[in-house]
Amino acid sequence: MNVRIEVTYKTRKGLETTFSSDEMRAGEALVIAEDLEKTGRVKHITFIDRRENTWTTKELNKYLEGIQTEPHNVTVYFDGGFDLETKKSGLGCAIYYEQNNKSLRLRKNAQVDELNTNNEAEYAALHLSLQELELLGVHHLPVTFIGDSQVVINQLDGEWPCVEEELNKWADRIEKKLDQLGIDPIYEVVSRKKNREADHLASQALKDTEISSTSEIEQNK
Repeated sequence: MNVRIEVTYKTRKGLETTFSSDEMRAGEALVIAEDLEKTGRVKHITFIDRRENTWTTKELNKYLEGIQTEPHNVTVYFDGGFDLETKKSGLGCAIYYEQNNKSLRLRKNAQVDELNTNNEAEYAALHLSLQELELLGVHHLPVTFIGDSQVVINQLDGEWPCVEEELNKWADRIEKKLDQLGIDPIYEVVSRKKNREADHLASQALKDTEISSTSEIEQNK
């Protein structure tokens, strides 16, 4: 989970002001807050998440301790491709998360033949990632979904209307699954270059190369 720090600072002469930090990982925010408190000039510290929920230091520490054994800090990259000649679709997703003090990556793809457009394939790829999140046991957490489809991201984020019947069905299916899992989605659009891993997984699926793996990622020290 990402948060920003809001600090009320008091000078020796009694002047007060409030500072707000950039957004950062909750664990990093706690370390910085602890360091600020050592100055003896901090009157009040609040942590604010992306949904404007507020947390005290005690509440945030308790929350982070409680989720250590479960998948958390989850980011999903997804992509879908549709082959006009074969009428087949390739779906791919790469899921990055932390669990038991480890950084992990799950890679999954699938080939399907019941879709008719590239936009449907993009929606189906996102739905595939939700199925994998459910299998991982991800629930009641914020999750960042990153893709290069402006149509899917902007429609799910409510920025663009969804008028096509088939896409509406996919959007409803995805929102139902999100509600079921208690996932608070955060959507980001990136270029295809920055979504290369998911794009490659989708391409491999179209070539009948099945991928399903989980691996640990070395953390930078």
